[in-house]
Amino acid sequence: MGKKIITVFAGKGGVGKTTCAAATALYYASCGYRTLAISTDPTPSLADIFEIDEGNRLARVNDYLHIREIGLDETRQMWDTRFGREVYEVFSSFVSISYPEFVDFMMSLLPGLRDEFMVDYIRELSGKDDLDVLIWDTAPLGQTLTLLETPAMLWQHLRMAPRIYSRLKVGSQSREPVLDILKRWERLSSEDISFLRREVSFCIVTIAEALAVNQLERVFAELDRYELKPSQLIVNNIVRPDGSAFLDSRAEEQSRYLKLIRAIASSLPIVEVPMFAGEVKGLGMLRDFQHYLFPPA
Repeated sequence: MGKKIITVFAGKGGVGKTTCAAATALYYASCGYRTLAISTDPTPSLADIFEIDEGNRLARVNDYLHIREIGLDETRQMWDTRFGREVYEVFSSFVSISYPEFVDFMMSLLPGLRDEFMVDYIRELSGKDDLDVLIWDTAPLGQTLTLLETPAMLWQHLRMAPRIYSRLKVGSQSREPVLDILKRWERLSSEDISFLRREVSFCIVTIAEALAVNQLERVFAELDRYELKPSQLIVNNIVRPDGSAFLDSRAEEQSRYLKLIRAIASSLPIVEVPMFAGEVKGLGMLRDFQHYLFPPA
């Protein structure tokens, strides 16, 4: 295999991102690619879909597929090890706050912070020789992408405010110049944005409902703002008319939204997945679902 396949599944909550991510990961594993599926959803369901009871640990599905659910506490520890102290150096120059209080503040005020860190974590994983495919089931992109701009924004503001800068020339612990810390943080965020642009494909998942269609336009606008190109759109849970009044009515209602979706995403490959009679869980159901994402030749 040549270049690694790195795919992010994004969209509003409840549209089936995790199911699509799980089915995609299973497909690549069935092709013999060493695959890792990661979920950073605050309420992960990846292990449930594979019917594996492993909590947040790395779990094996088969010889080629492993999954990992990374919860809030684990992300907090990982972020603390990699970034926390340096970011604290900057912010503690503005306000007097203990480090534990600062971490709680950052994680509660900026929920997208954990996904900002995960971008860097995925980038690090992508360099490993024992992986061919990385599938990331993640939260909506807006907060994550905005936070990747934070260090550049802070650096620009401080650089243009010498009177303030003169009062916070060095970090409270390392004694390193604050602007140097910020510049290093800015470079790292810039590398993460470049990684998303160059190496990652974005698969957007939606459903044929009013709220989802409205949010779909915002997702595309957000991606476009950061020069990120979606590779595919999956429309999940499409009702097929069968002669019953209820399903025929739902199908007719969805048809209006499907027209809007096709117009919004006219430049993208669109995959339409029907609603399944039962819950998509376990390898058998995932293989059935996968056939719609990767039709047999």
